[in-house]
Amino acid sequence: MLIASEFDIQFNLPQSTPMVALLHLHPSVDPQLAAPDHISIDHLESGVSTPLPVTNYLDSFGNRCTRFVAPAGALRLSGTNTIHADDQPEPQPFNAPQTLVENLPPETLQFLLASRYCEVDRFNGIAHDLFSHMGSGFALAAAIRDWVHDKVAFDYKTARPTKTALDIFTERIGVCRDYQHLAITLTRAMNIPARYVTGHIGDIRIPYSGPGDFSAWYQIFIDGKWWNMDARHNHPRLGRILMATGRDAADVAITTSFGVANLTHFRVESNEIDASGKPVPLPPKIAS
Repeated sequence: MLIASEFDIQFNLPQSTPMVALLHLHPSVDPQLAAPDHISIDHLESGVSTPLPVTNYLDSFGNRCTRFVAPAGALRLSGTNTIHADDQPEPQPFNAPQTLVENLPPETLQFLLASRYCEVDRFNGIAHDLFSHMGSGFALAAAIRDWVHDKVAFDYKTARPTKTALDIFTERIGVCRDYQHLAITLTRAMNIPARYVTGHIGDIRIPYSGPGDFSAWYQIFIDGKWWNMDARHNHPRLGRILMATGRDAADVAITTSFGVANLTHFRVESNEIDASGKPVPLPPKIAS
């Protein structure tokens, strides 16, 4: 199937400000592209849109980053892409074994450690008390995902940029990134590498769930590869589109401004389209 994604994000800047954006798709998605992964970064003034010069680079996690200096005033970041996506729910590695730490690839070891929002060193005892009886491998990782899904309530109003895994464990309420931070932390504490992911998850062949947004999930390293996990949605989805991975949300911020940048507009959409480019109708909600 085809999935078309687009975004339009605008800021007002009191003064000239250096910025970095992680809005391109991840390089691993390139083979799936059906239309270019295009991004425009423009200064807006008196109805005139002026493209800004940018520098693109790969960060230490292999994510595509866009670096630029935005002049004072209105700034618009917009983009579109279309990909070929699998029309089956993402696979799950049922019965997959856990790799012993001493046998893990060196590049995965950093995803066992504490990071800005994932205080693994404060969760070792908690994780073992909760999950040491759950076996190992994917069965253990799934038990952690399910526990976080069941114990945390979703509420946009509770979002705050400083909220860590320990805060979520205590408060039991948050947004999608908070679910993933807690699940990542507990998973790492049980010696399974886990990394944070940001990207698109649209309403693909499910009823409309509200205005679009970028989304967060996480991945675990089991049986020699990375597998998608999602403690908020907690079931395989269609149409996940990877943008960036890191230790936690601090590594994959959609935009980082080295100065004041006031958000004035935000729109994100990711929808299945047919061969002519028209959106595929969503199934109706089932009355409860």
